[in-house]
Amino acid sequence: MVVFGRPKGDRRSYKQFTEENIAPQVVFEILSKSNTKAEMDTKFNFYERYGVEEYYLYDPATNVLKGWLQQNKQLIAIGKMEGWLSPRLGCRFETANGSLELYRPDGKRMETYVETSKRAEQEAQRAEQETQRAEQEAQRAEQEAQRAQRAERALQQQQQETVTRLFSLGLTIEQIATACNLTPNQVKEILGQL
Repeated sequence: MVVFGRPKGDRRSYKQFTEENIAPQVVFEILSKSNTKAEMDTKFNFYERYGVEEYYLYDPATNVLKGWLQQNKQLIAIGKMEGWLSPRLGCRFETANGSLELYRPDGKRMETYVETSKRAEQEAQRAEQETQRAEQEAQRAEQEAQRAQRAERALQQQQQETVTRLFSLGLTIEQIATACNLTPNQVKEILGQL
């Protein structure tokens, strides 16, 4: 069912009287084994009475597509449906490949429900894989940061031990700074003299 002039959203059923009395412009019906002729005739009369512009009925068991257009408050049968172009939607109908296929105004085939579901599932899987990859990357970055912190602490400990040992051997702060590639202030800081 296609209704222009109403907000998008899922509805269990379309109730025209609660939708500013705007009739659906296009209705698609897919027959099932449980549909009866009387039921479908009742629906047809309802759609005709309430101003549906285009009505399409597809029987997947026989691959037969029928269509009607509103003219002078009556739904008039469309003669040839193969390759039919919906006046309202601009989409084309094809049944030549053994099932109903709809083509968008740009000529691209519309996905079936199964194709859309499969694509959505694949996209969800890709998103999940990307999330996992990002989490693994974050873990690697955290591990690298921890490794860098441990290396920095080890370097500081080694510098402290070296500076302390050289100082205990009687070297001056300037000599220790030169030997350890440090500034005199860094040596003083290590020795706690600042």
